[in-house]
Amino acid sequence: MATSSLILLLLSLVYIACEARSPIAASSRASNFIKSSCGATKYPALCVQSLAAFAPSIQQSPRQLAQTALSVSLERARSSQAFVSKMKKFRGLKKREYEAIKDCMEEMSEGVDRLSKSVQELKHMGKGKGQDFLWHISNVETWVSAALTDENTCFDGFAGKALEGKVKASIRARILNVAQVTSNALSLVNQFASKQ
Repeated sequence: MATSSLILLLLSLVYIACEARSPIAASSRASNFIKSSCGATKYPALCVQSLAAFAPSIQQSPRQLAQTALSVSLERARSSQAFVSKMKKFRGLKKREYEAIKDCMEEMSEGVDRLSKSVQELKHMGKGKGQDFLWHISNVETWVSAALTDENTCFDGFAGKALEGKVKASIRARILNVAQVTSNALSLVNQFASKQ
């Protein structure tokens, strides 16, 4: 009787251990990690939505979460930059709209460059510690903050009632999304830095 109880207990432990290592359990833990981390961002629902598909690669790594958030921000900034570039060719633009789009393209280009540098800096900083880590993470935070400023400056060029209309609304929606995703990425980079 004691032997069968011991076997039952061992089988239960094996089952629990296997269950804890299952892909479903790992995915659930990764999803919970993303939700928890995104809870501290300015746009938590957007954060979860934009990162959920990457849960298998993020796992529970603050570094990988920050890296992925930066990559998502860069991809959206590039997509928005291409969209704004197409808007410049839109027929019937007012001169002021054309100038605002041109200025916006310059800002977006700078933002894309800064986000690209940030992705590379975080990717190649290795497992730096101490002052080396602080220097690299400071570069990332500075560049992401500057990219966020570029995105906001892009939209500032469309201020005023003279530029109301579909062009402004289309560009605003894109730039707003990029700015929100970039804000979330900066928050996740800061979280990663605080855990080192």
